[in-house]
Amino acid sequence: MQDIQPQVQSPRALITGITGQDGSYLAELLLDKGYQVFGLVRRTSRPSYERITELLPRLHLITGDLLDQSSLVRALQEAKPTEVYNLAAQSFVQTSFSEPVATAEVTGLGAARLLEALRQVAPEARFYQASSSEMFGAAPGPQSETTPFHPRSPYGVAKLYAHWSTINNREAYDAWAVSGILFNHESPRRGPEFVTRKVTRAVARIHLGLDQELVLGNLDARRDWGHARDYVWAMWAMLQLDAPRDLVIGSGQTCSVRDLVARAFAVVGLDWQEFVRTDPKFLRPAEVHELVADTSLAQEMLGWQPQTGFDALIEEMVAADLEFEGSVGSARSASPIR
Repeated sequence: MQDIQPQVQSPRALITGITGQDGSYLAELLLDKGYQVFGLVRRTSRPSYERITELLPRLHLITGDLLDQSSLVRALQEAKPTEVYNLAAQSFVQTSFSEPVATAEVTGLGAARLLEALRQVAPEARFYQASSSEMFGAAPGPQSETTPFHPRSPYGVAKLYAHWSTINNREAYDAWAVSGILFNHESPRRGPEFVTRKVTRAVARIHLGLDQELVLGNLDARRDWGHARDYVWAMWAMLQLDAPRDLVIGSGQTCSVRDLVARAFAVVGLDWQEFVRTDPKFLRPAEVHELVADTSLAQEMLGWQPQTGFDALIEEMVAADLEFEGSVGSARSASPIR
């Protein structure tokens, strides 16, 4: 008789924030690894799926909201996940100062709601919480897993609540739950309100003659920047460990916003000082001056190293924005006058 081997079910992952930068890269990674991927999406009048358009035939999208715990319970019941990645948040730091309560509800309490729903419906699933280097805030660098937190924005405070909620569920209920404390990670899929994409998009528009200047806030703030594609691999790898462990993920190198601007303008052969000015309205009420990761534990436990350096990241983003702005301009010029 033929020896019939039992079928091994493919792992199932639920991603909140699947339409965002990190969610789209993570979905690609998991699909390539043979996962069934479910994505939580909010019901809106104009859904935005441009980052995952090519993936849609392979994804299972479920309507839900981090503000509504009953919808999270239903999503978990439908997805039956083996892994859950909570990437959804109000993640723009500047907005958190003007909308601190909304940020707390989504970014902080949203994670607590999801953890509670997970405890009720899928307690065996492994859980990843997207923590942030903004939780360190004013703490001196380099920042590691043992660095005391000192957030300097409502966003950082909300992320810290979600971070400690994850730890509390692990300690109180023996949940397989981890937080990845990720430093700044960017890509051509980054939203235009974030400083990296604001810069690269402005460079493209200035180069193409569509804009004349770029207005920024603090040019001296220093950040640890990497590519989102590298960082989502670390998210996945954390959930493959034998035991849950919170880890810091970053490049270990720091650059100023001024360095970012100079590098981006250099890609198109322009002197940034001719086009950039500062405006106090873009300054944060409480500034974070320097964030830089100590990733020695992640290197030891995951064997993780970033594959894309800072210069290559900025070059990729500028090239993508040149292509995008050029195609938009061509489409406008080709449109009939009405």
